[in-house]
Amino acid sequence: MILIVDDTPENLISLKRVLERHNFEVDTASSGEEALKKVLKNEYVLIILDVQMPGMDGFEVAEAISGYSKAKETAIIFLSAVNKELKFITKGYSSGGLDYITKPVDMDILLLKVKTFYRIYEQSRKLIEIQKALLDEIEYRKQAERKKDEFISIASHELKTPLTSVKGYMQLLGRSVEKGDIPTVKKHLEKAQIQLEKLNELIADLLDISKIESGKLKFNKKCFSIDELLDSVIDIIRQTNPEFNILRKEKIGLEVYADEMRIEQVIINFLTNAIKYSPGTSEIQINVNVIGEKVYVGVRDFGIGIAPDQQKSVFDKFYRVEETAIHFQGLGIGLFISAEIIKRHGGEVGVKSTPGEGSEFYFILPINSGAETD
Repeated sequence: MILIVDDTPENLISLKRVLERHNFEVDTASSGEEALKKVLKNEYVLIILDVQMPGMDGFEVAEAISGYSKAKETAIIFLSAVNKELKFITKGYSSGGLDYITKPVDMDILLLKVKTFYRIYEQSRKLIEIQKALLDEIEYRKQAERKKDEFISIASHELKTPLTSVKGYMQLLGRSVEKGDIPTVKKHLEKAQIQLEKLNELIADLLDISKIESGKLKFNKKCFSIDELLDSVIDIIRQTNPEFNILRKEKIGLEVYADEMRIEQVIINFLTNAIKYSPGTSEIQINVNVIGEKVYVGVRDFGIGIAPDQQKSVFDKFYRVEETAIHFQGLGIGLFISAEIIKRHGGEVGVKSTPGEGSEFYFILPINSGAETD
């Protein structure tokens, strides 16, 4: 928008008409004081400013505008019928003007100057947008690199822990075998097996990340009972976490078309997370219902919960909630993998959580997701 400032109504009207005929949006002010009020409220690409005005003259208006952070980059063209001497022209430029035109005004020249300023403004705006996009991209890449470095550090630690434990148990096994202490041998074997399972799970997650990154995560889809899958998963979790009471009230009595092993992987991830982040509690709820042509599965815990500003990030790759990362082990990729599995089935994932009261991680899956075949 262009602002024309002139105390002579005829000048305002004539100049406004000429500019509007050339499709410029125009605003007017009949005094310096009115112009400053409008500059505070609106954004202008260009201000055409008369020098000789009662009250504040054009130079004073320009100097005041240059003090506004919002408008200091606005282009100003001075118009003057009287002050044509070099000292006034110089003052105009030093007051913040980009051009100084004497009256009578050649409208063709003025229009060319206005079009030039507009073109410069558009180019500058595009350059600023490009610069912002580049800075955003640089910041995004820096954050991604930082997260990757953190992940490598965490992964190294997480992989080393079970390996160190297995090595220790193997040494103890050797001593127990020499002594012929079979009960102790069995005990150490069981503990070593637990650590090997942890190691296997970590490696499986890393392989899944690699497959997702390369687009090679494949699905073997078939029809299966969601109720039977949940029963099976609950039995598995109860065996390893007998202290937790896993409640499921609903049975939906239908089959879905999806990769059963991958959906099981998602549910197990939700359940193990619910147990991990619910210290001091002993109950987990599984909520299942049908929404139109989709099935909803939610895992509700009564643990520490997640702050609202962190909920949007929990499914991001390598994301770990800062407050819990130092207390709970993990690579920070399980939820990301789960989200990718569900999204590639044409579904969606989410979390509902209140800090101190617990969380419900859920997914909504099309009953027939046969359209996705990757």
